[in-house]
Amino acid sequence: MTKLDLTATSPELTAALVDVSSVSGTEEELADAVEAALSAYGHLKVFRHGNTVVARTDLGRAERIVIAGHLDTVPLNGNLPSRRADGLIHGLGACDMKGGVAVGLRLAATLADPNRDVTYIFYDCEEIEAERNGLFKLSRSNPELLEGVFAVVMEPSNAVVEAGCQGTMRIEVTTRGERAHSARSWMGRNAIHAAGDVLARLAAYEPRRVPIDGLEYREGLNAVGISGGVAGNVVPDLCTVSINYRFAPNRSEAEAEAHLREVFEGFEVTVTDSAPGGLPGLERPAAAAFLQVVGGEPKPKFGWTDVARFSLLGVPAVNYGPGDPLLAHKQEEFVPEAEIEQCEQRLRTWLTA
Repeated sequence: MTKLDLTATSPELTAALVDVSSVSGTEEELADAVEAALSAYGHLKVFRHGNTVVARTDLGRAERIVIAGHLDTVPLNGNLPSRRADGLIHGLGACDMKGGVAVGLRLAATLADPNRDVTYIFYDCEEIEAERNGLFKLSRSNPELLEGVFAVVMEPSNAVVEAGCQGTMRIEVTTRGERAHSARSWMGRNAIHAAGDVLARLAAYEPRRVPIDGLEYREGLNAVGISGGVAGNVVPDLCTVSINYRFAPNRSEAEAEAHLREVFEGFEVTVTDSAPGGLPGLERPAAAAFLQVVGGEPKPKFGWTDVARFSLLGVPAVNYGPGDPLLAHKQEEFVPEAEIEQCEQRLRTWLTA
């Protein structure tokens, strides 16, 4: 069985984690190694739920915080094993997000007496459909394990706090017509032509810029696909425009859906996927204390992350981890060793000061 040395430096541990392939759905080997490594430390209570591993201190502190990171990666792309060069760690998952997982594991192992009780969650299946997400499953089976006054999800953020996250909703707007021979097109109604008004509304749409806790979230509404057509000599009777809406976290899923139905009033609208945003909660005392230690200017998170799951439970959360999110899922992804060490040191200071 793979063994992890949690006394190694966080960059060394990152490389070791990268070398254990853990494509979504195949995390068992890595989860076994994480569980075994954490179980060696008497100050931690370790739980296993599928391929999600939870380790908790139970010191009776006045506050409990959560540090979470996913174990899985996207599929291999000729980028294993890891490679270290010029202060960078290259390899699948190095940036997204085994550098962050290494930081979490190091803190769990070496902080026996933190100033706050800490729940560390290392979960599976983040990169695929929501119903398989380990954090989602845990929120259904054992929501008490996600409780705390504040949560840090160690998604890559260039070692800068990215607060909250946008919600996302996907819809299909369908236009219908009547088939006819294209030589006698006046005998039918062209569904693709009818979709022109859908595209016109999208082109004219002005997305909101929403200030929350001093951060500006920029929304977006975009066509991401279009399908229709029967044959080269047939007037089509069906056309579907696929649209993605990224909305600020102060708008609920129900409000987002109502807004889209208003934008596309008169058309057939079907919601195909939806996830709520996550409010930053930077005004909370625990978040303020975290920002004071971490420093820098917090930024809004453009995109969806698992901080939204904590927000649904009333736990404010931020994204904070080593690595450039623009490198996530790329073949050439890497993480700077200095950022891994910086994140570890800042979190250590926060939990011991």
